[in-house]
Amino acid sequence: MFRTLAGILVPFFGTTLGAGCVYLMRNRISERKRRALTGFAAGVMAASSVWSLILPAVEQCAAMGRLCFLPPLVGFWAGIGFMLPLDKATERYTPPQYEAGNTDINKMIWAVTLHNIPEGLAVGVVFAETAASSGAGMAAAFAFAIGIAIQNFPEGAIISMPLRSLGMKRFRAFLFGALSGAVEPLAAAAAFAALKLSVALMPYLLSFAAGAMVWVAVGELIPDSAAGENKNVGAAAFCLGASLMMIADVAC
Repeated sequence: MFRTLAGILVPFFGTTLGAGCVYLMRNRISERKRRALTGFAAGVMAASSVWSLILPAVEQCAAMGRLCFLPPLVGFWAGIGFMLPLDKATERYTPPQYEAGNTDINKMIWAVTLHNIPEGLAVGVVFAETAASSGAGMAAAFAFAIGIAIQNFPEGAIISMPLRSLGMKRFRAFLFGALSGAVEPLAAAAAFAALKLSVALMPYLLSFAAGAMVWVAVGELIPDSAAGENKNVGAAAFCLGASLMMIADVAC
């Protein structure tokens, strides 16, 4: 349980470290670096959705034979359906511009916070699956959590940095950035508890988290990383993030 608790908190630490960039940098981050961080985040999420979530969900339904895709398919589209109203609620995530007057801070904070929910669900599902197998695959579960933490790093930064650029005190800007990731351990705990109650839910929740993460990666992060003059930087960072996450999942 201690290792599970530690693993659930790992992504939150990633967001907190990213928010701490407000103490290390000046009032802005270069567009090139932001594209690279966003592309890397998208690559980690996309690879994690396949290797850590969808494939295990299909394997757990192997007894269904050729219909083993049905529970993962249902869960995947349920995850997408979960994200649709969140997108409408925030009018979709517009990446921040770092000049005062061009940044919709409230929208940015809500968007980043809301899209951390499926990531938290994914982490909780992975650790619940590990607990159900008596701890087997704990290294892979931590690799997954660390991958989410890495891609959470820029999310903390893209909240705290613009807030600082608009004149907010460093500590307060850091606090807003860090708290945007607080929903992740809560969502992870909820998913963990749900799966402990019913192992039969596991394929559905694994693929549910995958659908939500793919929606965020394809709908928000990839377009952002490919926009402007730095699209090759974003594409390269995406491939790097996906490759590292695939290696971590398979090797562990």
